[in-house]
Amino acid sequence: MATSTFRNKNKVRPKKKGAVKRRRLLEHRRRLTALGINEDVIRQMNPKQMRKALQRPCKLAAKA
Repeated sequence: MATSTFRNKNKVRPKKKGAVKRRRLLEHRRRLTALGINEDVIRQMNPKQMRKALQRPCKLAAKA
């Protein structure tokens, strides 16, 4: 039985994929446009700012 891969979880854990990240960012952009934010403003945001804005959607609706 191969115990070395069982003990070393870094070899077993799933790898991050760029396609999943791009899909997630596209979904964030669509959610922000549905909340009423201008697309030019969304294009200037980085992913961290998009996630921060989506944490409190009620505040975004109040601004718009």
